[in-house]
Amino acid sequence: MKLHMRNLTKAYHAHPVLNVKEASLGTHGIEGLIGPNGAGKSTLMGLLTRRIKPSTGTIKLEDGEVTHPLNPIRSHQVANLGLVKTNQRIQGFSSLTIRDNLRLAATSTIDETYRGVLDDDQVDETIEAEIDGYLSQFSFADPDGFAKSGGEKKLLDILRCLILKPRMLLMDEPTAGLPDDITKEVMDLVGAKVEAGDMTVVIVEHDLDLIWKYCSYVHFLSEGEILFHGTPDDVKNNRVVAEKYMGV
Repeated sequence: MKLHMRNLTKAYHAHPVLNVKEASLGTHGIEGLIGPNGAGKSTLMGLLTRRIKPSTGTIKLEDGEVTHPLNPIRSHQVANLGLVKTNQRIQGFSSLTIRDNLRLAATSTIDETYRGVLDDDQVDETIEAEIDGYLSQFSFADPDGFAKSGGEKKLLDILRCLILKPRMLLMDEPTAGLPDDITKEVMDLVGAKVEAGDMTVVIVEHDLDLIWKYCSYVHFLSEGEILFHGTPDDVKNNRVVAEKYMGV
């Protein structure tokens, strides 16, 4: 699954914050999107998921031979097409247990009623087995209880997205609040799914060590524009990136 943008802009009160002439995401397995604070990364993620309406331009989602224009549709419809984004800021249902949060993510829209979402009879056995697998793989203090720490809530957010079986996953600062060992487990799991052809991934992250380690292609965004993209080595050695982002 790939995203294509053309003449994509966003301005607030005549103040431009994003101007992407033409770019594609999702063509290299795991890709990175880096840039200084205020570069427009969060705005771009909001535009791609239709949480934010663009000022001008088009966004298209390519899935095999089928192309979906995203401009006319809403954010929940984007997710239904297979484009899913993790949350930069921790979000979730604090009144639900870890297990029930994952069950809710796996619930079909037909079953989304007050009683239906938590009805054990509505949860497919395959999904329940997948949830058991995630809860045994990752170290929650109480898998049948509530996510309490920031790290547990961050991990739960990522697992909720994976339960949806996205065709393309946008990961917004996925390592924030996660211990190094859990970060490695998460990224190894994501890498395995990409390697198996289950999905493509774009990571928005300030942790450049993670970007260099896991991404095969990197886009550099600054002052609302994608100024450079290439392999990690290309980006690390680029003079513009070094000056504008690394302070070299």
